[in-house]
Amino acid sequence: MEVQNYSSSTSGFILLGLSSNPQLQKPLFAIFLTMYLVTVVGNVLIILPIHFDSRLHTPMYFFLSNLSFMDICFITVIVPKMLVNLLSQTKIISYVGCLVQMYLFIAFVNTDSYLLASMAIDRLVAICDPFHYDVVMNPWRCLLMLLGSCTISHLHALLRVLLMSHLSFCASHVIQHFFCDTQPVLKLSCSDTSSSQIVVMTETLAVIVTPFLCILFSYMRIIITVLRIPSASGKWKAFSTCGSHLTVVALFYGSVIYVYFRPLSMYSAVKDRVATVTYTVVTPMLNPFIYSLRNKDMKRGLERAITQMRQIHQ
Repeated sequence: MEVQNYSSSTSGFILLGLSSNPQLQKPLFAIFLTMYLVTVVGNVLIILPIHFDSRLHTPMYFFLSNLSFMDICFITVIVPKMLVNLLSQTKIISYVGCLVQMYLFIAFVNTDSYLLASMAIDRLVAICDPFHYDVVMNPWRCLLMLLGSCTISHLHALLRVLLMSHLSFCASHVIQHFFCDTQPVLKLSCSDTSSSQIVVMTETLAVIVTPFLCILFSYMRIIITVLRIPSASGKWKAFSTCGSHLTVVALFYGSVIYVYFRPLSMYSAVKDRVATVTYTVVTPMLNPFIYSLRNKDMKRGLERAITQMRQIHQ
């Protein structure tokens, strides 16, 4: 058993990536480099207007700016290493590097999940109890929600990585994925992973389903409230403030539920890689477009940010 652990900790793992076809490596590199740059630039263009424009210093935009920051963080944990591997022959990631990548990814993606729940609560209060909005969603409470999201997510990530660190890897070290995700790493272990699978499924249910149920409850209340509005224009105005958030929630949770809420025996490398790309790369890239394309406040804020930055440089 000591030899097995020594082997896994020194030689590390080989990340197979999205495809083992040599002819696809450079096209995939170009595609994902473009997607990564679009994601980073797009999310920075969300953060800057919110930072510079005092009119955007509201709970909704506070959570949106932090969501954009988390999107930049978790895509940076995955994509740069994937890009290096696409141009490399070895495609190796060290054992410690794999655990660190897994920890950071889980922490950031779960924080994303809780921020989406916080944004749903913000919409719930704004639509269902608008007269008490400033009291309920005060800056101190918003900060506590953010800190709570980060704390729970990092504790969840720590537990997951501690479980993984006790596994032995004595056969193949080829991870059939483009980063160190839980299921493909568990699949490689020659240890008894039944207890780890139970713990992973249980605490994943607790950590992921809790914000998801919070979002469902919030939108059930919102729908009931909006249906009571007599005018069609009033209903449309209320629903239009939720459209962007619902689109992101559908993309994010649809792919997350598909990937993680199945037993290990049903794991499919090809299908899971496609679904994982959706919430790790595609969703963070689309977020800035979804939230800003029809948002006049964001467009005005961006213009204000550009003007202020020009004044600073002059």
